[in-house]
Amino acid sequence: MPRIMSIPARIGVALAATFILLAPALWNGFPLLQYDTGGYLARWFEGYLVPSRSGAYGLFVAMGWPLNFWPVVALQAAATVWIVSLVLRALGINGRPWPLLVTIAVLTLTTTLPWIAGILLTDIFAGLAVLALHLLTLHADRLSGRERVALVVFIAFAAATHSATFLLLLALVLAALVASLINRSLVPRAAIVRAALSLTLGAVMLVSANFVVAKQIAWTPGGYAIVFARMLQDGIVARYLEKHCPDPALKLCPYRNELPPDADTFLWGEGVFDKLGRFAGLDDEMRTIVLGSVIEYPSAQIRTALAAALGQIVAVRTGEGVRSDLWHTYTIMEHFTPSVLPAMRAAHQQHDELNFETINAVHLPVALAAMALLPVLIWLGWKRNDFSDLGFLAATVTLAILANAFICGPLSNPHDRYGARLVWLAPFAVLLVPWSRRK
Repeated sequence: MPRIMSIPARIGVALAATFILLAPALWNGFPLLQYDTGGYLARWFEGYLVPSRSGAYGLFVAMGWPLNFWPVVALQAAATVWIVSLVLRALGINGRPWPLLVTIAVLTLTTTLPWIAGILLTDIFAGLAVLALHLLTLHADRLSGRERVALVVFIAFAAATHSATFLLLLALVLAALVASLINRSLVPRAAIVRAALSLTLGAVMLVSANFVVAKQIAWTPGGYAIVFARMLQDGIVARYLEKHCPDPALKLCPYRNELPPDADTFLWGEGVFDKLGRFAGLDDEMRTIVLGSVIEYPSAQIRTALAAALGQIVAVRTGEGVRSDLWHTYTIMEHFTPSVLPAMRAAHQQHDELNFETINAVHLPVALAAMALLPVLIWLGWKRNDFSDLGFLAATVTLAILANAFICGPLSNPHDRYGARLVWLAPFAVLLVPWSRRK
């Protein structure tokens, strides 16, 4: 494709798009925070691992501390603009400044994208890694050698930021492998090798970062506690305890009538979980109950897991956990990064001035409508050769949203945050239709 824009023009467009994407964080006066932010930030300072808090992202966040974490969200927004521009170029769209600027502006106004780009959280990397993997497997011939290497490294880092993202990318790589076995011309074997290399490098990054943080070679802990909480909410834990108690080996037996009815209250409220030692104190018992209930109640497990996955597909609201009462995150910052406190306390978020009900009045219908249109885009790509690239992108996005739902829903209950981190890909794909027609 002819390079219509000069290098300074391309840089100017990229910077403008990055600032547009950072609009919510800039308005807030400080990078956005969430319940889990403090857990990531604390990894470098506390020097030990905790469930679901990647050392890789913890190090990334900690490096932005001297400048009030602005380098972190700036890099996240810049990475978003870079990946989006590569997709536009791969589809033959980004020859002029307007497609990139308009695309970023529309996504900023109508989707959760700017809110996850401007927050100190791993969520932005999930959707970007899906697009990067799509480029690396289906459009590598339209990228330069340096861009392919950069995408491999980016996918690896994204996979290292969260185990759920790693599993999502693994599912997509396995799907690409199946497609390659069916039709090698569709997904070349070299593309599968590059994708596998990305995940392998991601695993190395994850373990290496955890070693830097905790001086131990280990995967990010987690697993059974989150699944246990989902089974608790679905009533399976109560059923198991009713059958097996009293049992002196089960610490939960004396408290089985005090267990809360929902997963979040059990894990993060002040109750039985805290009393029995939280993750360290109950890990072995939760593993025993999870594995035992899978064996004893397989039909209930399948039914509840499927219901959770289906619920996760439509749980896509913006702003879950972006509140003003983030006491854990505030405490971590007070202890380890006190220099950021004046700016953090002056931000709109900390004064409870974010209204996500109004925001979701736009974001939710846009997200649901765009997801409903993805099969139409797949059909359009199948019927018309000039829309085939867009059809493949829609298929990748559809597969990613479904895989994400079947990973996150059954493992940790449906949460809007897990759906929102990927759902912006659907409006992005729909937005490419008019650009493709103009092309």
